Amino acid sequence: MSITTVRPLSFFLSLAALLVVALLLPHFANRGIIFLAGIVAINIVFGIAFNFAFAKAGVLSFGHAMFFAVGAYATGYMTINQDWMPFLLILLVAVSAGALLAIVTALLALRRAGGVSFAVITLALGALIHVIITKTTVLGRNDGLAGIARPPLDLGVVSIPLGVGDNYYYFLIVTCALAVLLMWGLWSNRFGRSLQAVKSDPARADFLGIDVDAKRLQAFTISGTMAALSGALFAPWAQIVSPEVALWTQSTMPVLFALLGGSAFFLGPAVGAILFGFLDYGTRTMVGVSDLLVGGLLLAVVLAVPGGILGMLSTLWNRFGGRRNNGATPVATSEVHQ
Repeated sequence: MSITTVRPLSFFLSLAALLVVALLLPHFANRGIIFLAGIVAINIVFGIAFNFAFAKAGVLSFGHAMFFAVGAYATGYMTINQDWMPFLLILLVAVSAGALLAIVTALLALRRAGGVSFAVITLALGALIHVIITKTTVLGRNDGLAGIARPPLDLGVVSIPLGVGDNYYYFLIVTCALAVLLMWGLWSNRFGRSLQAVKSDPARADFLGIDVDAKRLQAFTISGTMAALSGALFAPWAQIVSPEVALWTQSTMPVLFALLGGSAFFLGPAVGAILFGFLDYGTRTMVGVSDLLVGGLLLAVVLAVPGGILGMLSTLWNRFGGRRNNGATPVATSEVHQ
């Protein structure tokens, strides 16, 4: 799978369009749709975080739910029990916990195993995190944490009450947009190209002077950190965190987002998360059928369109749009010299 580069203008226009729609949503949508939009924004960050390690560095993880869960539980616990802490500090601690877990996971397993073996190890570690959560009293055991507040956002000169109206929603959307922007910068710069070189041809990358193990560790750490951020934002939004967020099924979600939208594209997981949100909302009243229908549709898309929705659209554009490559070129290892 070659990574498709997208012109910066196309990316910024796409992000701006999504941001404008999301910010205007509270003015005409009901509470259910607004809540769903917040979940979709969180899932976009979660999906892109996973895809950063998977598509860029070739590091496959089946345990990304553990980072999401650590971020969510850390935020929920501190919000409930350490209400003296500024909210930005709470988020920083929660994200740092996810980063630390990612570093430990990479140091323990990434240097010793790769490919599917590493993915299985992350799956096992994720299951261990789930068991620890269900056995820890301060985390609510099987009941999880409820009554999570939305603390005020203290910016020094002004304090914004995030628990009032749609304030937290706006904070959530802007933070997710900034997270996506940060990951885009890492994806498209020299560092991102070095990761692609490591994935495409590790031996050649090593010959060019790139520390292959270090690059993989860095990619996985960034991925886990941003996944923890998505979990940290989720806790005050849902105002409840249960052990289900650490289940292996939660780890399949970013994989599905990436495959559905197109893992070769930076915004592929974003497209997948949005489409999944529409499917989930459209089948919400079908008790017992919703999961089956959504899963079946996703399976059909993945099998019928291996490159995802964006891959299919790119193919159609190349075939009928009168342009051979739409300005996109695969990233080659020869582009990287370090």
